[in-house]
This record gives sequence, structure tokens and C-alpha cells, in this order.
Amino acid sequence: MDEPTTPEDEPTTPVAGMTISLRTGRDVVIVDPDRFLAAARAAHHDLHPDLTEAEVAEAIADVTDAAYALIDRHGDLAADHEPPDRPPLPGVRVTDRPDGLSPAGSMSELVLDEPHPLQDYGCFLPDDVFARRPDH
Repeated sequence: MDEPTTPEDEPTTPVAGMTISLRTGRDVVIVDPDRFLAAARAAHHDLHPDLTEAEVAEAIADVTDAAYALIDRHGDLAADHEPPDRPPLPGVRVTDRPDGLSPAGSMSELVLDEPHPLQDYGCFLPDDVFARRPDH
């Protein structure tokens, strides 16, 4: 006997105007704040080599500045992270990374045919950009 199918099981044919949304989440845990700030400041200096060390330190003064510096430079918080064959057990942290971060999980969701892509909101994004939008 065949198992019942759901709409998610049916192939979706691409059509002009269809929106494909990729929603991602990435967690890291700071295990060494000094290494984290040093890596972020080095990343910021790579992008702005004309800045002095003092100017870089002033620009990267907190966690948010540091996180965005790494994302701007590498495209991710822990860009060089290769998922291990056997991930660590819950609560176990990687302590030997040069950036002082322990990758702590990632996930992604593909959403098809949202009624409005983010671009269509212009300067007025919805309150929660990750919430599913109401149907047309």
C-alpha cells in the first residue's frame, strides 16, 4: 500500500516570479573573549589596512562590532569551521580555535513562494523578518 503524500512531497516546478527564501541560523559560543576580539580586530584591519591599531580597537569595542567584523571579512562567524564527522556532545565546547569561538550548531530552511521577497519591503521591513508571511 502506498503511503499518503503531502504537498511537501510533490515536486515544485519553478515559475517566473517565484521567490525562494533561505533562512539560516548559526550559533557560536565565545570560549576565549581575548582571542575573539583579537580575531575580529585582525579581520577589521584586513578590510581597512589604513587604520591604526588604536583606530581598529576603537572600531571593534564590543561583541556586536566583533561579530560583524568577522562576518564582513569571512562571510560567517566561524567561516573556516568544518563540521566534524562526530559532532561534540551537547555542552562540550571546542576550545582550541584561534578565533576563540566554539561552533554550536547551524540550521537552514528553504521556503518557497513567499508573497513578498525582502526587497519588496524597501526600508520598512516586517517586525520579524524570519516569521512566515501570510499568504497572498
